[in-house]
Amino acid sequence: MNEIIAYFSTIPSSHRSLILVGGITIFWLIESTFPLFRMQYRKWHHAGINIFFTITTIIVNFILAFILIKTAAWTTENNFGILQWLPKIPIWLYTLIGLLLLDLIGAYLAHFIEHKIKFLWRFHLIHHTDTWIDTTTANRHHPGESIIRFLFTTAGVLIVGSPMWMVFLYQSLSVIASQFNHANISLPPKLDNILSYFIVSPNMHKVHHHYVLPYTDSNYGNIFSVWDRLFGTFTTLPKEELIYGVDTHMAADEHNKLKNLLKIPFQKSRSEKNKQNH
Repeated sequence: MNEIIAYFSTIPSSHRSLILVGGITIFWLIESTFPLFRMQYRKWHHAGINIFFTITTIIVNFILAFILIKTAAWTTENNFGILQWLPKIPIWLYTLIGLLLLDLIGAYLAHFIEHKIKFLWRFHLIHHTDTWIDTTTANRHHPGESIIRFLFTTAGVLIVGSPMWMVFLYQSLSVIASQFNHANISLPPKLDNILSYFIVSPNMHKVHHHYVLPYTDSNYGNIFSVWDRLFGTFTTLPKEELIYGVDTHMAADEHNKLKNLLKIPFQKSRSEKNKQNH
């Protein structure tokens, strides 16, 4: 455990980039060999759109990184936050609690609120417009949503009182988990089901990308599945019934053109139609 802490305390930016690129590459190869669905789409064109959003997310996080670093430093220096108030416990338990809480605030809560507040949903909608869910979809976030997610992560760091090494560890796990649960891979049903009791499995998250409510408003987790099960937002749907996308933007010229995707948050909202009809 001490080796992990030491590594993430000084992890180079190049290693963090390698985790991102390496994850996409590995899951890309796996889903090409063992696909959940054999989708008829221009995979490289689709990846190009999603990689554009991956790059914008990296840029946003790079520009705002100093806020996260300052926040983590302040919490540890001033003994502020849940982890700082805990009695002395084994380091593995300290780490697990921290990761669980960061996942709750930075991922589950952020995701849940994005679905419930119209203004935030306008930005998150871009992620849901994808009708071909694969590992590149994990990073399909409008630059505006990247800022929103960053603010939630920063709030999580402040509330949890996590040191910077834990933040880097959490972000690395979050990237890999998201690439894994979005990947178009076919796991044995029993294995996927067992995994879903501990982490967000591919089949579990795919339900969240079904095109209509109430499935769209379920399975918000990213790393740990406990929050969906605890807060009653966990649901299942046979893969044979899955239809990806969101019912308000099913036309290809809306969800498969970069220029339009960037404009969606500023177009007339159609989310009410989604909620009224389903």
